[in-house]
Amino acid sequence: MIDEARIITQLKDNSQREKAFNTLVHEYQEVLYWQIRRIVISHDDSDDVLQNTFLKAWQAIDEFRGESKISSWLFRIAVNESLGFLEKKKRSTDIISGTNDLSSQLVSDPYFDGDETQALFQEAINQLPNKQKVVFNLKYFQEMKYEDMSQMLGTSIGALKASYHHAVKKITEYFQQND
Repeated sequence: MIDEARIITQLKDNSQREKAFNTLVHEYQEVLYWQIRRIVISHDDSDDVLQNTFLKAWQAIDEFRGESKISSWLFRIAVNESLGFLEKKKRSTDIISGTNDLSSQLVSDPYFDGDETQALFQEAINQLPNKQKVVFNLKYFQEMKYEDMSQMLGTSIGALKASYHHAVKKITEYFQQND
């Protein structure tokens, strides 16, 4: 794990900024990729959103005040970029074809090697509203604490717990209906 205080100091120093940012990219690219992938599903789209995430972070590095962990800041950018990407994709797909089926994208993705139950689980997650999907992914896959999620997403712990509870209930219902 990186020393965040040292990295923040280096990011504020123009002579060390690029090296420090490269350290951030190296440290967080995989975990951010998988967080993005759980939201946008497609490998290629996830790569694009990850690249946009780091580009936004680089452009906004002077605005980082250090009030939260740098990892929380990067996760917030990644989640916002992912949700923005989905919204744009939904609008353009709905206009062109009248549908937006992330589940079929998952099954046809050459990088997906899961079984039928895993595909059904992902379909259930994809049926969730975006906020519930993000909260569920952070809690279930990342095992993130509500306190950290609250800081990252700027939402109260109670609201996060409620979102997670509703997400679990909807996923359970989806399995019962499609079993």
